[in-house]
Amino acid sequence: MKHRYLPMTSQDEKEMLEAIGIESIDELFADIPEKVRFKGEYKIKPAKSESSLTKELAALAAKNADSNRFASFLGAGVYDHYKPIIVDHVISRSEFYTAYTPYQPEISQGELQAIFEFQTMISELTGMDIANSSMYDGGTALAEAGMLAAGHTRRKKILVSRAVHPESRDVVRTYALGQSIEVEEIPLKNGHTDLEALKNMIDENVAAVMVQYPNFFGQVENLKELEPIIHEAGALFAVSANPLSLGALTAPGKLGADITVGDAQPFGIAEAFGGPHCGYFAVTKKLMRKVPGRLVGETVDEDGRRGFVLTLQAREQHIRRDKATSNICSNQALNALAASVAMTALGKVGTKEMAVQNITKTHYMKQQLKEAGFELPFSGAHFNEIVVKVNGPIKELNDGLLAKGIIGGYDLGRSYDELDGHMLVCVTEQRTKEEIDAFVQELTAKVQEVGATHA
Repeated sequence: MKHRYLPMTSQDEKEMLEAIGIESIDELFADIPEKVRFKGEYKIKPAKSESSLTKELAALAAKNADSNRFASFLGAGVYDHYKPIIVDHVISRSEFYTAYTPYQPEISQGELQAIFEFQTMISELTGMDIANSSMYDGGTALAEAGMLAAGHTRRKKILVSRAVHPESRDVVRTYALGQSIEVEEIPLKNGHTDLEALKNMIDENVAAVMVQYPNFFGQVENLKELEPIIHEAGALFAVSANPLSLGALTAPGKLGADITVGDAQPFGIAEAFGGPHCGYFAVTKKLMRKVPGRLVGETVDEDGRRGFVLTLQAREQHIRRDKATSNICSNQALNALAASVAMTALGKVGTKEMAVQNITKTHYMKQQLKEAGFELPFSGAHFNEIVVKVNGPIKELNDGLLAKGIIGGYDLGRSYDELDGHMLVCVTEQRTKEEIDAFVQELTAKVQEVGATHA
């Protein structure tokens, strides 16, 4: 039987009605006044058989341009990375796939150990002392970092770099509004956080300074120079980091970060049209009792056997309104498991190799674009992504690329007025030399075509 649901027969319906003591389904609505009941027909298609509906939905899904059939150069926070085949095998096991929450450790050891391993690997990658069991995504993790900093320092202002993902900045502002926290944006200089502007903006009211590493433009921020400016003012240093990049870049924890957050999507989690994904949240030891969400700890049972439990904080801590550390009392356990399996399969060597491939291939793209005559406005070290000036309507360019089987880059004019006519191009380890060459060739041809049309 291939039913994706359990069908109900007329006999099933009759028996259920008898069980609750009524004769028809209409009797269920007897308490609803006749005058407010809907009498018409819903404007929906007639019902289809399951096989017919499956075919229709499959045809609709086939219209999507996905990275399995197209060469994708679109990043901007969600990336096409290699996913070890074992990831789907493990997360599809029923004991993980259907698990909700591990409140009863005696029957949740597998789930708790998986979460513990995730925490351990995130701590090692970020160079932080402790990590939680995951957050909803990278944006909410960054917002929670701001709320933690405000509560810890008892200050009411957050400075966030304009080089942080635009959507993450929006989430920070949304969280801050409810807590009456002021959010100010640090200007940019050559695609990086402006250090001089930061020095002029930071004062005794600032709870945290937030930067992205690498930032939204793919530029690698100089955390070593940022750290003393921030800590001398008594603020906390919060870094939103791409975890894959940490296979090659120095960990934020080793450069003075107090809080490191991000999205684990690059490790084994599907792009999935932008979510659901899995945020991570890591801190120094002094902040561990203020970490939002869950923490899993390792212990031993009465017989001395290794075991795992939720530790340091109870769920009730998250539902005490204004006295709570956070209102999040859940986590993305299944996606965190996917990330854990991917990190385990790759190992330290594989993670570093993947990160280096991202750097190498992005550098090759940069060289090819320059040789083709494109201007790249930002200099300095970069990871995954580069900004290219195209001087044309990017939607038209991307439509032209799509017709050639290529998913183009992100239109930066959507988020930055000063970067209208600039495209954010992403190159991961998945892209081949042939695909990169084809992208540059097709982009060059389309820019010339559109330029002639709009001359």
